[in-house]
Amino acid sequence: MNHKPWRSIFDKYDIHKHDFDERPFIITAEQIKRATFHFKSTSEKEPRVLCKQDTREKRPDIFVENNLFILPVNNGVYALLKGDGYTDIPEIITKQKIYRSKLDFRLETSLVGNSEMQHLDFAYASSLLRTFLNDESLVLTIRGRKYTPKFEFYVNKHKMITESVQTEVDAGYEGRNQVVLIEAKNIGSKNIIIRQLYYPFRQWQTHTKKKVNVLFFEKQKEIYSIWHFHFRDTMNYNSIELLKSEKFEIEDKLTHQ
Repeated sequence: MNHKPWRSIFDKYDIHKHDFDERPFIITAEQIKRATFHFKSTSEKEPRVLCKQDTREKRPDIFVENNLFILPVNNGVYALLKGDGYTDIPEIITKQKIYRSKLDFRLETSLVGNSEMQHLDFAYASSLLRTFLNDESLVLTIRGRKYTPKFEFYVNKHKMITESVQTEVDAGYEGRNQVVLIEAKNIGSKNIIIRQLYYPFRQWQTHTKKKVNVLFFEKQKEIYSIWHFHFRDTMNYNSIELLKSEKFEIEDKLTHQ
């Protein structure tokens, strides 16, 4: 969890004394490197690793003790903020639906491996994603890493300005009237940092006038789960809400022939 490196960073820059109610604390990758140069392991002094805190549980103790989370605001620049920067991924308690694939043949290559990408591709190929969103026009158009344009937003009362932050979309689809961005996992997730949904959401809003929707997708054993989130207020990082969620078991047509 990199508890010791972050305590060293807090000590070097007197972050303990910072008033987070007044403003976030801005720290650069170079400052992190200077405060952790004496650690031996790369994971204990590499800013990219130290600043990757994708769930509440992955925060170092000192973040938990001070109710903090971290956001990138520029390439190599980070903001430490007070509050909860994460959103829950609630358990879907309704029984899974049996979804009949719209393919008239069995996909064999999709059974090889266990990656997030292949499960997402299988759900798309089977038309499960189109069915969940009730949009037969969706086609795959976005994938991989890109850098954000400049945009402003608020965390609590604090105005943040973000530019040139690297984002990654596991898959993005465009239809006649909407763009759909998906964050996918193949492990059980109880929560994720909102940034993984919010930054791509804001990023693609600048490139299209179509409605931008964000989904969280997960495959566990034979169950495909989908959560549809939205932001009540585009400018408010913490305005995330869950619209709907469902889980499915996919069957191919050949099973019933």
